[in-house]
Amino acid sequence: MTDAEQAARFQADKDRKLANYRYMNRFVPRGQVLFTGSSLMEGFPVTEYCLNEGLPPAYNRGIGGYTTDEFLAAIDVMLLDPAPAKVFMNIGTNDIHLWPDGTDWLERLEGQLRRILTILRASLPDTQVYLMAYYPVNPVCPQARDNKALLVRTNANVDRANLRVQALAEEFGVHYIDVNDGLKDAEGNLKAERTTDGMHMDAEAYRSVFERLRPYL
Repeated sequence: MTDAEQAARFQADKDRKLANYRYMNRFVPRGQVLFTGSSLMEGFPVTEYCLNEGLPPAYNRGIGGYTTDEFLAAIDVMLLDPAPAKVFMNIGTNDIHLWPDGTDWLERLEGQLRRILTILRASLPDTQVYLMAYYPVNPVCPQARDNKALLVRTNANVDRANLRVQALAEEFGVHYIDVNDGLKDAEGNLKAERTTDGMHMDAEAYRSVFERLRPYL
């Protein structure tokens, strides 16, 4: 399969997920808990964990591969239409890359997140907003071999991005949540036994995240 064919298949998969979410939103009661973002949110089995703990239902609207551009283009489906009482967002890690035109990724990411928050505040002023810190990565574990994304998505860059997210949370008067302590090894990397490719995590890692999110749910 050529690179172009792979890209087309990946885009078709994202489009299919968005269409499914658009349909599913018709059946979501308003005023619930929403988790939204890219693959690091899509992989979070938060619905199962909430049901098991007898917590209010939480709906997941993550789509793997989504950038902030795609999120903004689909913000009605991904965020606004469900009209949640609480929303937990993790979107932007796919923006941590080198732009061909030389645009600084960090400045661009901050601007994109500001646009999302501005729309959210104008459309759903009563929604409680929780910006989640981006998770650590592990560029040295065997699973990360040939993962070129980790050349730029380093823990140093993740930390830089998280500082901007925290500052935006303060600016907009929303919550910033860092639940990463249980995910890191002694060197500050994502635990090797909890990742599939140096970036994405297994269900046990998400259980650690869930336990630290419990007070907010």
